[in-house]
Amino acid sequence: MDNSKELGSAKISTLLWKFSIPAIIGMLVNALYNIIDRIFIGRSVGQIGLAGLAITLPISSIIMAFGMLVGIGASTLVSIKLGEKDKAMAEQILSTSVILDIVISVIISILGLTFINPILKLFGASNASLPYAKEYIVIILVGAVFQNIGFGINNIIRSEGNPKIAMRTMLVGGILNIILDPIFIFVFNLGIKGAAIATVISQTVNTILVMHYFLSKNSGSTLKIKKSTFNLNIKISLEIFSIGLSPFSMQLAAGAVTALYNKGLFKYGGDIAVAAMGIIASICMLIFMPIFGINQGVQPILGYNYGAKSYKRVKKALKLGIYSGITIASIGFIVVEFFPEVLISMFSKNDPALIKLGAHGIRIDLMFLPIVGYQIVGANYFQAIGKAKISIFLSFLRQVIVLIPIIIILPRFLKLEGLWLSQPLADIAAALVTGYFLYRDIKELNRLEKSKDNKEVLA
Repeated sequence: MDNSKELGSAKISTLLWKFSIPAIIGMLVNALYNIIDRIFIGRSVGQIGLAGLAITLPISSIIMAFGMLVGIGASTLVSIKLGEKDKAMAEQILSTSVILDIVISVIISILGLTFINPILKLFGASNASLPYAKEYIVIILVGAVFQNIGFGINNIIRSEGNPKIAMRTMLVGGILNIILDPIFIFVFNLGIKGAAIATVISQTVNTILVMHYFLSKNSGSTLKIKKSTFNLNIKISLEIFSIGLSPFSMQLAAGAVTALYNKGLFKYGGDIAVAAMGIIASICMLIFMPIFGINQGVQPILGYNYGAKSYKRVKKALKLGIYSGITIASIGFIVVEFFPEVLISMFSKNDPALIKLGAHGIRIDLMFLPIVGYQIVGANYFQAIGKAKISIFLSFLRQVIVLIPIIIILPRFLKLEGLWLSQPLADIAAALVTGYFLYRDIKELNRLEKSKDNKEVLA
């Protein structure tokens, strides 16, 4: 059964909810188990454990960046090829992406494990937090291949028209992690190491499920991994990298920004400030994951219809996606601004100083959250239709071009307060520039739509 056909014919709002809600649920579960990792570690190990975990975030971001490079690049290409009715090429893209995930992940693991101590120190580890950071990230690096295959292939399941199955595989992994966390941390008394083991086991199970989907004859998949297509196609690899470069760059930049933040936080506030930002990052993840779910839901709709030259449907999908992103971000903004202490205290109930600092930091850091929802979906639009250069620029604008100079300069004058203010200032600049590029591209869509209509009339 070709599940992709409805992408070009069904009602846009129906498609968006059909594709987005499973993605949102799955990503929320994954965000939730990361948050539960931090809650358990905060309550079992304490502030220094949270600081150690925060130090590992840049490395986790790097691992995920390569997963996005392949996974999102491949899934976008698959959507476009299915829109063009080229199933054979879509299957070749699928097989190539699996090989790329394996090769890249193994290289990351080897390099990461070889240089783990200098890397952690570079990313801001103190003498106190280094042992905790190392205990956690060594295990995560060993299991990096399962994280990237599970993430990447899951995106392709959604792109070929089976969002519910993509959701189920994520749910299984996420729920399993939530169950295993307290067992390994408390029952086996493994502390921060137990959280990492639980994560890797869950990611392995998720990988087995998504691979079974594309290998089994009775799974209902449109595409299959076949022996005849299971080879590393260099041309397809370059196309995958070209489209996946935008989310890759954004995620890699997020890792660099986190490392800069950690260094500044430790300099101006010590390990308690690093721990506070780790908590803030977890809460941000809970808010942003539904928006990323909207992105994942709208991506195959945009990609398929752009490939099919259905420009009116492209515009409708973009508009609805942006409205949805703004709504989710606005709800998050209300919760953060009115209940920051409640959010922070989930991670460290018996540390008033950490709660006070974290609550203050999160209210400033997310003060322009509603416009971030629009900016994230807007930048994703260019990636979904294959305009990688614009998407890369918009991603870099928020996370690198504007943000990094602010992180470096502002704290010299405002110290810790300058670090909290850095992100909202970058958010404003990115939103304005994204609006300009969207306006320009929508005008181009209108022109293409009018040209297509005139040709149809003449025919």
